[in-house]
Amino acid sequence: MIDFLYTNLDELSGYLFDANKRIYWGYLLSSLMLAVPAFIWGAAKSTSQRSVIGFLKYVFPRNIYFSSSARHDYYLFLINNLLKAAFFPFIVLTMAPIALGVSDAIERIFGTIEHLTWSASTIMFTFTFLLFIFDDLTRFLLHLALHKIPFLWEFHKVHHSAKVLTPMTIYRSHPVESYLYACRMALTQGFVVGFCYYLFGPTLKMVDIVGANLFVFAFNFMGSNLRHSHIWLSWGDKFENWLISPAQHQVHHSDNPMWFDVNLGSALAVWDRLAGTLVKASTVKNLSIGIGGKYAQHSNLFGIYCSPFVQVFVMIRNKVYQKNIKTKVNKNNSHLY
Repeated sequence: MIDFLYTNLDELSGYLFDANKRIYWGYLLSSLMLAVPAFIWGAAKSTSQRSVIGFLKYVFPRNIYFSSSARHDYYLFLINNLLKAAFFPFIVLTMAPIALGVSDAIERIFGTIEHLTWSASTIMFTFTFLLFIFDDLTRFLLHLALHKIPFLWEFHKVHHSAKVLTPMTIYRSHPVESYLYACRMALTQGFVVGFCYYLFGPTLKMVDIVGANLFVFAFNFMGSNLRHSHIWLSWGDKFENWLISPAQHQVHHSDNPMWFDVNLGSALAVWDRLAGTLVKASTVKNLSIGIGGKYAQHSNLFGIYCSPFVQVFVMIRNKVYQKNIKTKVNKNNSHLY
C-alpha cells in the first residue's frame, strides 16, 4: 500500500512536466502571460494598481484558491488519480486492440489496398490532424450526452458544482465521468490509428511538441488554463466562431440554467455552431459560477462521490413506479374495450 501511494504521488508530481496534462508548467506560464493584458486593460483601474503585487493578487485571489470549492478540486485530483490507478487498468478499454480491429474491419469490407505513397511529412501531419479533429469531436459528443441524458448529468453535475474556477477544476469530475472519457479516448485513438494504419501502413508518427500533439499543444498554450479561472479572456466574436475562448467556457460554467448547455466544445467552436449551442462571450454579462441551488448536495466529498448514485437510483425507482402505475391503469381500463 505504501509503495502504491508513493508511486502514484510521484506520478502526480510529474503532471507539471508532462505536456499531455493541462497543468504542464509551460501551459501555466503561457496562461500567466495572457493574464497580463487582461489585468492591465481590465482589472487595474488605475496606474498605481499596476504593480507586480497587484498582478499577483489579481491572478491568485485568496477567496478563490482557498475556498471550500477549490479545496474540493484539490482533493478530487488526488483521490481520483488513486482510484484510477487502482481500478482503471482492469476495466478501461485500450487503444491497441481497437486499432487492430478497425484496420481488420476496413480491410474485410474494402479489401487490401496499396498504402498511399505520400511524403513522410504529409502522412505525419494528416495523422496528427485526424487525431486532433476526432478527439475534439468525440469530446464534444460525450460532453453533449453528459448534459442531455439525465442520469449522466447527475455525474457531470459534480464538475459544474464548482462555485469558483481554478486550473485544478479541470480535474473536478466524478470517477464515472472520468471512466467514460478514458474509454472515449481509447475508442477515438483506436479508430484513427486503425484507419491510418490501413491507409498508410504501420509506420505512423505524430507531429508533436515535447510529446504532445501539435494542435493540442497549441490549444493548451493559448490560455487553456484560463478556461477554469476568474480571468475573462475573449477572442472576439469572429475568432469565437472557430475556437472556444476561455471566456466562452466560463459562460458554460454559469449558474444561470440558460447557459448550462452552451459552448460544449473543447477547442473548436464549429461543433457548437452546427449544434446551435454556441454563445459568444460578448453577449453575456454579470456571470456567476455554479449550478445554482442544486450545488448543496456537492458541498462535501461524501456528497460529491455518492449523491450521483443516489439521484440515479431515485430516477430509476421513479420510472419503475410510474411504469407500474401505468400498467395498473391500463389493466383496470381494459374491460372498457
